[in-house]
Amino acid sequence: MARTVSIGTQDFEKMIQRNCFYVDKTGFIKEWWESEDEVTLITRPRRFGKTLNMSMLNCFFSNKYADRGELFEKLEIWKDGKYREIQGTYPVIFLSFASIKSNNFTDTKNDIVAVINGAFRSHSYLLDSDVLSDAEKEIFESFDRYANNISVDKEIANETVYRALNNLSLFLSRYYGKKVIILLDEYDTPMQEAYVNGYWEELVAFTRSLFNSTFKTNPYLERAIMTGITTAEYSAVRKFAKQTSNGSAKAETMSKESIFSDLNNLEVVTTLTPKYETAFGFTEEEVFRALDEQGLSDKKNDVKIWYDGFRFGSKNDIYNPWSIINCLDKKKIALYWAESSSNGLINSLVQKGSSNIKMMVEELINGSTINVPIDEQSSLFFHGFVLGLMVDQSENYIITSNRESGFGRYDIMLEPKDKQTQKYPGIVIEFKVINPRKENSLEETVEAALKQIEDRNYDTELINRGVNKENIHHYGFAFKSKEVLIDGR
Repeated sequence: MARTVSIGTQDFEKMIQRNCFYVDKTGFIKEWWESEDEVTLITRPRRFGKTLNMSMLNCFFSNKYADRGELFEKLEIWKDGKYREIQGTYPVIFLSFASIKSNNFTDTKNDIVAVINGAFRSHSYLLDSDVLSDAEKEIFESFDRYANNISVDKEIANETVYRALNNLSLFLSRYYGKKVIILLDEYDTPMQEAYVNGYWEELVAFTRSLFNSTFKTNPYLERAIMTGITTAEYSAVRKFAKQTSNGSAKAETMSKESIFSDLNNLEVVTTLTPKYETAFGFTEEEVFRALDEQGLSDKKNDVKIWYDGFRFGSKNDIYNPWSIINCLDKKKIALYWAESSSNGLINSLVQKGSSNIKMMVEELINGSTINVPIDEQSSLFFHGFVLGLMVDQSENYIITSNRESGFGRYDIMLEPKDKQTQKYPGIVIEFKVINPRKENSLEETVEAALKQIEDRNYDTELINRGVNKENIHHYGFAFKSKEVLIDGR
């Protein structure tokens, strides 16, 4: 009998108790545990099951789920007696930064405090024990007072926040006589908002100190996992200059800033890393079994055409779970993932960062396949840039990418919604990676990008849509590994 397909459920316990459709990813538990890595950062795109997997880890390891083996008894991990003994035996601190989306540093800090306080409150039984001194109980309670009464209490000291999870680890370790596991989901959501809203450096410094105390200098830590969509280590343009009277803009400063610079114990697992290749996303075998279960066996070819195409590590044919789950539920082939995020589709296009991107995308549209070596640092730059430029301007612009105009295909075009004012000019952007056989410097590469915009008349579409030619600005983005140059006219 086909299981019910639940849309949006990210709670492992609910998923199993309700016997909802679930693809068994418990092999990830064993693979991670046997890696012996102390602190692991795993990056995957949105809607690839990161939160559900973190919930699974929490249910498996947390002593709050002691004697709850029934959640796993029908799954792969339960076949190994060693892991039946481990289940439910560790104190776990489980946090998520997914909802932290404030537009300024103060509110973001307060949101982080609230999340950490939630972790404290979930272990409030410690206050009734004899393992805490009066001073330690005061730390516990003052944190709660601040988180719930921010408007009248004095601002909490940064140092208090930095040490909060370290202190909670100490309290739990002392109470249980065992080191703790820390799970932090969507760690980089605040970083994305900081990048877009202009308080990146302040939040980087704050988060670096918090992570140092939590993950590096924490003697009570057994293991930890963080998940996110990026490594938040942008080699990027810190500031995109505002329009000047002649329409020019330059990158003012460049920097490589990392919240992980102090963590020499960190194992970073990206989409290119040959670890956990099948733990996030569905393999083709898993997808086809799901289609059989849901009575959609005749849709396999269509599903492959529409939803196949991801590669993690060395594993091909990885499918986006959000698309598959919706397809199973609605019994219909449709575009699901691109509609689930305001920037996901543009990000996936420009993250490749190749000077040949237009040709490759055209090949993909025509049904061909391509092999692309990805420069991760370039990828991270484009991700940061798109977040900062695209998301922030969506109210003022119609944003398109890789469309025909004039005698070619532009990379990105911003069409102003209000075409009667010069406040919002039309913008055409061309990305180019330096070609050492043709160019000796980034200045030459950016000049080639600008020349391409002019030579191929990329303005044509904007002009046809009513934008005054004098109010169209061109920008060239040239990059070489971690170096980026922007110029315009």
